[in-house]
Amino acid sequence: MGLRLRLRLPHKSSPRTPSYLLLCVLALSFFSFTALLLYKVDDFIAQTKTLAGHNLEPTPWHIFPRKSFSEGTKHSQAYRILQCSYFSCPYNAVVQPKSLQSESGSGRRTHQQQCPDFFRWIHRDLEPWAETGVTKEHVKRAKANAAFRVVILSGKLYVDLYYACVQSRMMFTIWGILQLLNKYPGMVPDVDMMFDCMDKPIINQTEYQSFPVPLFRYCTNEAHLDIPFPDWSFWGWSETNLRPWEEEFGDIKQGSRRRSWDNKQPRAYWKGNPDVVSPIRLELMKCNHSRLWGAQIMRQDWAEEAKGGFEQSKLSNQCNHRYKIYAEGYAWSVSLKYILSCGSMTLIISPEYEDFFSRGLLPKENYWPISPTDLCRSIKYAVDWGNANPSQAETIGKRGQGYMESISMDRVYDYMFHLITEYSKLQKFKPEKPASANEVCAGSLLCFAEQKERELLERSRVVPSLDQPCKLPVADRSRLERLIQQKKKTIENVRYMEMTRTKKSSK
Repeated sequence: MGLRLRLRLPHKSSPRTPSYLLLCVLALSFFSFTALLLYKVDDFIAQTKTLAGHNLEPTPWHIFPRKSFSEGTKHSQAYRILQCSYFSCPYNAVVQPKSLQSESGSGRRTHQQQCPDFFRWIHRDLEPWAETGVTKEHVKRAKANAAFRVVILSGKLYVDLYYACVQSRMMFTIWGILQLLNKYPGMVPDVDMMFDCMDKPIINQTEYQSFPVPLFRYCTNEAHLDIPFPDWSFWGWSETNLRPWEEEFGDIKQGSRRRSWDNKQPRAYWKGNPDVVSPIRLELMKCNHSRLWGAQIMRQDWAEEAKGGFEQSKLSNQCNHRYKIYAEGYAWSVSLKYILSCGSMTLIISPEYEDFFSRGLLPKENYWPISPTDLCRSIKYAVDWGNANPSQAETIGKRGQGYMESISMDRVYDYMFHLITEYSKLQKFKPEKPASANEVCAGSLLCFAEQKERELLERSRVVPSLDQPCKLPVADRSRLERLIQQKKKTIENVRYMEMTRTKKSSK
């Protein structure tokens, strides 16, 4: 009986499906990649600085609370930053530069108005760089005191952010520059400018005498080289419910007509916030006595006003007095233009700072100078003088209002245009986009704006102008010096009048 051996021959096996282990590895790899990608995106977002203030520290030279944001989640904030920063500016062809001499065939009118005389200060402000020009080193050193950098190239705007600005100042300032580019397309030259957005000038003449650095801000004075530029509130100020300048001025002027001069209260009026590290405002609070000093001084609480819908702070309702007082805050104050707009005789407490237009004001012509050293008595003298000379006081008030009416938005844009143009002529280098700068357009800026901000910004949009910018007056340093001396002499005469009266009353 033989044995039968069954040999199992090898055969081809069917393809095996992925094992449980392989699936785990693939899933782990996918989740690891996703986590890494999210980490990288979060890290990228955490380093992206925005016009709204994301990832920006307050300026170290003027500390203020960091801004809080309303985005619901971290991911919604990240999406907004990405969308607004990198996907909101459409591609536009490069705007071809135009010169004022080549406008006849462009549809733009060739006639030029003469700019107001205070435009001459542009030449004076840029004198420190008249011989050396502005070099890359000048701009580099200015960065130490700048909150942001503005670079204009072929009609496009690029902004490099260093520090946050208080409230919405940066956003509205940048918007103003965008509107300038819209108003005069192809005419604004390539330029590289450093800006600070806080109140006090910082480029001291003595400290920077050997190497002055060009820094733009909202005000300056004789001891500093900071270059004054129109402030953000010309396009609105959402935190205080102020609308764009021409809207606000129109309402204030209309409000000033509700009462005739004779029916206005024969007292001086001030309403504001004294709690801004302002010694002069604290001193002014002591003058709140209608009979003794002829003044009504009121404290403004902006937090409470915001809760009440700003009903008690409408500027058009604050023109019921014959005299209105201007007192500087931490430094210069945007309130000056609104106070002058009332048509009351403006009592300006001897200012330490000046903005771009206030240097055109003349004492006893469109305002009355007040001494800071004997404040209450000086206010009382101005009120008594005005009540004894009502026609002259009313004329001074109307001239102040007329002066502010002449500072239309057309003139504001013209001042910006000429300042940037004259500054660009001093540049000894070709501006380039900084590696860390982003393009800013109307879409990207509005993308970051909150609802109230967006409403104001939209209302201040401009369209290309058919008119050329006004004609810049030629530099005339001696004329400005004569004007300065004339103003000083007039103020001294007013002080003498006050002293003479004080001596008589003491006998």
